[in-house]
Amino acid sequence: MKKKVFAATLAALLIASVQADTVGLYLGGQIWQSEASGYFGKKSTPMDVNTAKKQQSNFFLAVEHPLPLLPNVRISSTTLDTAGNTYSTQDYSDDNETSHVDVHVELAADASFDVSYVDYTLYYELFDNGLFSFDLGLTVRDFSGGVTETETANTVTTTRDRIWDGEEHDDHDYHNLVDTTETVTNNKIKTNDIEPLLYVASNISLPLTGLSAFAQGDFVIKSDHSLYDYQVGLNYELVVNRMMDVDLTLGYRVVNIEFEDLNNLYSDLEFKGAFVGVIAHF
Repeated sequence: MKKKVFAATLAALLIASVQADTVGLYLGGQIWQSEASGYFGKKSTPMDVNTAKKQQSNFFLAVEHPLPLLPNVRISSTTLDTAGNTYSTQDYSDDNETSHVDVHVELAADASFDVSYVDYTLYYELFDNGLFSFDLGLTVRDFSGGVTETETANTVTTTRDRIWDGEEHDDHDYHNLVDTTETVTNNKIKTNDIEPLLYVASNISLPLTGLSAFAQGDFVIKSDHSLYDYQVGLNYELVVNRMMDVDLTLGYRVVNIEFEDLNNLYSDLEFKGAFVGVIAHF
């Protein structure tokens, strides 16, 4: 459904850009080599994430126009994924006149965090003199995807029946019965949620020809969850002509997702790393 909405919006924006020469259309994307840290999962079984780097992706479109009262529009799609695991053991026993029971339980859980979100942003260009620009707006972040968790419990139960004939016996005289069972449980926690965020962006032209520095971020306004997503970097003009401009971007991005009981999901994850991207301006 989201893909259909995204495609319909893109088509409408393309038509608008063709009909008005003063409307600017921006299309861009980036490949982001991120490293995750933190935990996620159910409150009872939080998962420490694996530290291996993952390649994430992001793409966006934006339309800017000269009408002062109407906001500019930006739509961005981001995917995030990582994996985690946890391991624990439990031991307990029961002793009575006829038998002694030892129970050893090994609990292992593996999970994948596969979440995507689409940002719908309305913003105003508050200042732009050709050398410095500043944008301010509101983002609605629409989460989808979720966490898939597999829990495995291996239980070893050892029962020792006492041999009683009026004399004391040691453990070697007991009859041992060992029973091993394995239980596998699969769970899926959805992350469907919509959160409002504050959007800010700025760009500064540098003395070097075609080079500029930029910063952009979305920050949670008010929520039970803690969210922020920001990036800083450099922008270089590769192609400049009357039909289209093409820019290369290099930078560093940080995304934090802290869910507090979202459909029984708890998380405190931070994704961070360098990215490279391309932006086309029509």
